[in-house]
This record gives sequence, C-alpha cells and structure tokens, in this order.
Amino acid sequence: MYRHSFLLALGLLAAGPSHAQSTAHGNTEPPQPYTASSLAKEPRLLSLPAAIDLAFEQNKTLAAARKEIDAVEATIIQAGARPNPEFSALMEDLRKSSRTTTYQITQPIELGGKRSARIEAAQRARDMALLDYAAKRTEIRAGVIAAYYDVMVALERQRLAKELLGLAKTSADMTGRRVAAGKISPVEQTRAKVAESGAQLELNQADSDLILAQKKLAMFWSSVGNEFQLSDGGVESLPALPAIAQLTERVAGGPAVKLAQLEVERRRALASIETGKRTPDVSLTFGNKRDESSARNMWVVGFSVPIPVLDSNKGNELEALKRVDKARDELSIVEVQMQGEAAQSFERLRNAREEAAALRSEIVPAAHSAYQAARIGFELGKFGYLDVLDAQRTYFQTKAQYWKALSTAFQAAADLDRLAGAETPSAE
Repeated sequence: MYRHSFLLALGLLAAGPSHAQSTAHGNTEPPQPYTASSLAKEPRLLSLPAAIDLAFEQNKTLAAARKEIDAVEATIIQAGARPNPEFSALMEDLRKSSRTTTYQITQPIELGGKRSARIEAAQRARDMALLDYAAKRTEIRAGVIAAYYDVMVALERQRLAKELLGLAKTSADMTGRRVAAGKISPVEQTRAKVAESGAQLELNQADSDLILAQKKLAMFWSSVGNEFQLSDGGVESLPALPAIAQLTERVAGGPAVKLAQLEVERRRALASIETGKRTPDVSLTFGNKRDESSARNMWVVGFSVPIPVLDSNKGNELEALKRVDKARDELSIVEVQMQGEAAQSFERLRNAREEAAALRSEIVPAAHSAYQAARIGFELGKFGYLDVLDAQRTYFQTKAQYWKALSTAFQAAADLDRLAGAETPSAE
C-alpha cells in the first residue's frame, strides 16, 4: 500500500512541471473579446442578375410550383394503373356432406381507350404545371427588376438628402456668423434653422423609404432583412428593342398561349375518357368449385358485361365536348389578349428607351451642372440657400425620372419576356 502511494506521489510531481511548461509555451495570450466590428457582417454586393438568380433559387412561390410539378408527376403514375383483381369465396349449404365451396378471381378489363385517355390527360396537366412554373419565373423576374430600381431611386434620394442636410447646416452656420456680425436680420437665421430641420426630416424620410424598398426586394428571396448592397454595374445598359415581326411570332408561341392550347388538349383527353365510358368494361372470372356431395372439383370460368341501357353516359360526354369548345374559345381570347399586351409593352419599352437616352445624355448632366454651380456659388456667397435648394430638387427630380425610365424599360422588357417565354438580352 505504501509502495503504491509513493509511486502516485512521484507521478504527480512529474506531471506538475510538465503541465506548467506546456501552459507556459502554449496559448499565453489572453482571449480577445468580441467587438462589434468583428461580429458585423460585410453587406453582400448584389447586382441585378445576381438578385434575379437569388430570387429564382430561394423564392417560396417557385418552390411551391416545383412541388406541384412533382405532385402532377404522381398523377401520371396513378393514371396508368390498371384495375385490381377481385378474389371472392362462396359457400352453398352449410352441411358438410352436401356443401359446395367456390373460390374465384375476377379481373376487370378496361375497353374503349380509357387508360390511354387518362394518361394523356395527366400528361397534359404535367405540361401545364411546367409552363405555369416558367410563367411564375418571368413574373418574379419582372418584380425583382421593379423592386431593384425602386431601391436605386431610394438610394439616390438618400444621397441627395444627405447633401441637402450638409448644405443646410453650412447655411445655418454662415447665417449665424452674419447675424453675429450685424450684416443680416436674425429672421434669416430662423429661416436657416427651419430649412435645416426640414432637411433633417427629408433625410429621415429617405432613410425610411430606403429600408422599405430594400425589404420589398429581399422578400423575393424570402428574406426580411436588408443585408445587401446594390451594385449598379450594368443596370444602365438599356434592354434591346426586338423587331415587331419576331415579337409577334414569339408571343404567338408564348407560355400563356401554350397553356391555353394544352388546356384544349387536356379537355379533349377528358372527353375521350367520357366517350370511352360508353364502351362497357369486361370482367373475366376464373376459379374452382368443390362439390362435397359428389367429391369433385370443378373449374369455373365466366365473364360479365354491363348492359348500357339505362345509363349510356351521354350527359357526361356532352358536357366534356362542350368544355372542349369552351377551351377553344378561351384560346382565341388569350391569343388576341397576348398580342395586345405585347403591343403595349413594346410601345412602353420604345418610349422608355428614348426617354432614358435623352435624360442620360442631356437633361441629367445639365441639371447636375446647375446644381454644382449653385452649390459652389452658395459657398462663395454669390447665391442664396433657396437657389441651391431649387437646383438640388431639380437635379433629384431629373435623376429620379431617369431611374424611373430605366425601370420602366426593364419592366416592359420583362413583360415581353413573360409574354414570349424568353429573356430579352441587354444591349444599347
């Protein structure tokens, strides 16, 4: 016992210095506390194509549409299923000496093309689900474009509001010094303070509008935050104006028209199902019968066919045929409606391109030059604050009108994409 205690004490003494040495040569620096800068995330730089791709990847509406496609695929499997066989047992006379027992299997056989018509109707429904998914993608793309440019306009408004607040503060300081020197009336200082307060309110409203616009954009990829920063690279490249003949041809084969055409085909398949029901199905029976009185086994073979005398399914067939006619009429309506919408979107795109080009080349640079001249003149004491304010508002209005024209052009191009089922390339 004493020997074991002695060895244990030696072990503890040997481990003590080695542990201290390892601690001394290890991590001797104290752990650094977490700071706000280390925990803050860098905002994600988001371009317009990246925002569209992100919405396509994470949008819940598109996810639901993809699950609908999977669900319709299951209906095709069920449509191809054949009727189950039926097993039956029949016993006659419970006395064992004279009892007769029959076991048989009955297999219904569908006639009249019912199964193939069901499969065709399910396939058309699957094709419609695929087209509906594509249509939702184009709608979400158009929504992202509109929301993206709303954020761009809000950013421009916030930037100009900050400049306006800086000018208001400078004006208030200069007015205060002139009042102290006795050069102007104290009323001017009050007006400058009021203008500074108004500029602060304008900046607060611009900040709020920017947050709301960012959240509206983030909702397209199912987010409620605004941890991103927009990249304006490529957003000023106007979408191309397609040829009207090519546009008409593309819209004639667009998703909406194809959906209406598939609806006609699906209705035809459903009508074929109802027509096939006029042909009765045959049920084949095969079994074995045991006769105890004669101690014999006998094979049982038979068939059964319904007699379509009282119910020939004429009502359901007529209803299905009328719905085919209705689908054809709706197809004609959709074709005319899509061509009309395409013409309107084409004109919107053409006008927006011309407006954006004029604003970018002439109007916006002129307004910016006037704003810079008024600002420099104000700093030199040649212009009043109200002159700078008017020039700033004019510049903001022209800049916002320019971004609005860009947004309208891209929305019109997105509408054309939705109608034609393709994406319009960006070009000058």
